[in-house]
Amino acid sequence: MNPFASIGRAVLGLLAEAGRFSAFVGRAITAVFTPPIFVGQFLRQCLQIGYFSLPVVGITAVFIGAALALNIFVGGARFNAEQFVPNIVVLGITRELGPVLAGLMLAGRVSAGIAAEIGTMRVTEQIDAMSTLSTDPFRFLVAPRVLAATLCLPLLVLVADIIGVMGGYLVAVNSLDFNGVTYLRNTFEFMEPQDVILGLVKAAVFGFIIAAMGAYQGYQSQGGALGVGRAATNAVVGAIVLILAVNYLITAFFVE
Repeated sequence: MNPFASIGRAVLGLLAEAGRFSAFVGRAITAVFTPPIFVGQFLRQCLQIGYFSLPVVGITAVFIGAALALNIFVGGARFNAEQFVPNIVVLGITRELGPVLAGLMLAGRVSAGIAAEIGTMRVTEQIDAMSTLSTDPFRFLVAPRVLAATLCLPLLVLVADIIGVMGGYLVAVNSLDFNGVTYLRNTFEFMEPQDVILGLVKAAVFGFIIAAMGAYQGYQSQGGALGVGRAATNAVVGAIVLILAVNYLITAFFVE
């Protein structure tokens, strides 16, 4: 009945979960950089995480770029600043919207998939059998997924940046009466390398978070099918929250 006791239990539970996740991440990082390296598993995860996510990321990017151009044009028209549409579109997509939205989309697709896959192996005792056969589950299951997501998400974000900018270009030229050559010239003149680099750094960190959270929730799952479903849900929610929090920290660090 004491509300402070409930708050204390919640805080202690949160700190304990953060400690378990940190220990899991430490083991995952160690597994990535120590042999044996399962190249076949890594390539398979690159295909699943990277190549098969291209349609989702591409469709998201083109509509975000188009909507961003329309909104910036409406807002700029109030101050006679419509000419800044290409500048703000490329800045918003490369620094913020490209990596964040790609990360959120992959959190729903990849993190839940990893949690469900590893969670099913956990509740069916396949992971225990793997340990019995002297195969480290972290090196065989966790490390390839973490490494693949960390390397593939920057490539997906690079594609999303290009598609998003072209989405804004198509709307600006076809609906807002912009000159196509002028639009592209303003885009390339305003864009700086550090804008793209910031987005790619974010993407690599987000990819690590997505895979690590999915693997952690799947590895800790228990209780049969219900536990696997709960692990997938927790993986998506946890990855999204961490992506948004880490996005602010990285942006603040680069801005300062």
